[in-house]
Parts: sequence; C-alpha cells; structure tokens
Amino acid sequence: MKKGIHPKYEEITATCSCGSVIQVRSTAGHALNLDVCGQCHPFYTGKQRDVATGGRVDRFKKRFNVPGVSK
Repeated sequence: MKKGIHPKYEEITATCSCGSVIQVRSTAGHALNLDVCGQCHPFYTGKQRDVATGGRVDRFKKRFNVPGVSK
C-alpha cells in the first residue's frame, strides 16, 4: 500500500445499549455506540420484543368504525 493516502486503521471500542463492550478495528477513529449487538439482538437470543402494535391507520379505522377491524 502507498504511504500517506490511506486512513488510519485503529482499534476502537463499540459499546452496546445492553452494556456489552466490543473491541473492533475501524477507520472511524472514535468510540461507537450500538443499539443492538449479537448478545442482545432478538434473532440471536431467540427472544421477541414487543414492538408498538397498531399505528395511525388502525387508530383511524377504530375511530370511524371501518369494517374489518375488531375493537
């Protein structure tokens, strides 16, 4: 590789919201904050999280009694 044209590739710390700390190498140059990692992601843990069910469309249908929606 040519000298002086590539970004520094250094070791940084990635911290997950679950508390796990991972040492990775990156060109970012600063610590990263992760939302999910392999230790807390539902796919890897087998646990499901409750996601906000229903939205604006469901609320509209309930409000105006649109057929096909249970109350």
